[in-house]
Amino acid sequence: MGFWNVREYVLYRDNHTCQYCKGKKKDPVLQVHHIESRKTGGDSPDNLITLCKTCHHEIHEKGLEHIFQRKRPPMRDASQMTAMRWAMFSRIREKYSHANITYGYITKCIRIANGLSKSHMVDARCISGDPLAKPSGTVYLLKFVRKNNRQLHKATILKGGKRKSNKAPRFVKGFQLFDKVVYERKECFIFGRRSSGYFDLRLLDGTKVHASASWKKLKRVEHASTLLIERRKGDSSPTFALA
Repeated sequence: MGFWNVREYVLYRDNHTCQYCKGKKKDPVLQVHHIESRKTGGDSPDNLITLCKTCHHEIHEKGLEHIFQRKRPPMRDASQMTAMRWAMFSRIREKYSHANITYGYITKCIRIANGLSKSHMVDARCISGDPLAKPSGTVYLLKFVRKNNRQLHKATILKGGKRKSNKAPRFVKGFQLFDKVVYERKECFIFGRRSSGYFDLRLLDGTKVHASASWKKLKRVEHASTLLIERRKGDSSPTFALA
């Protein structure tokens, strides 16, 4: 979630307030307490709670550890993702022995240490181990789209009990859905079409280029595919923070 580590997240979650005295003891030193022992409960956030140093000492001294109960969320999804991650990593290591795993807090630390702004492109450079590498200035936006319309008929049944087909003609004036075209010197994609030969043109991020462009003004660059790729200039250069 963008935090340095689990401890930072737990302090933020608990509003930097002791969960035993609610700040009444005025102890500014905050510590993270394990509800269950680290050995049995681990370091997951649901097993951690924020206490001030005074209360933390008092709870251990008087044996009051049982006053906190751990809220156990279902871990099925998290366990599945963890298993998948390590399975994928093992497969990758078989082919690329130099592959390693990193973590978000390490990326954040590298980014801040080098005075870089937060972006996916900057994070990629931090992960690569060369955060100040000179970027090419070109980025690629990828989007997966459907190949076929699974709804064979319109939801509304016409008079007489007729079910109208939901499939439009594949080609209109030689163009089909998701073709990459050039319209007025700008590359874009066909996201909608009319039988009269007018097309809804958009970029992959949803930006509208034209709601009803004539087919006569279009030039196809690439035929439609389930994976659309848009090349654009991106501001991926290092942006140093001002002190």
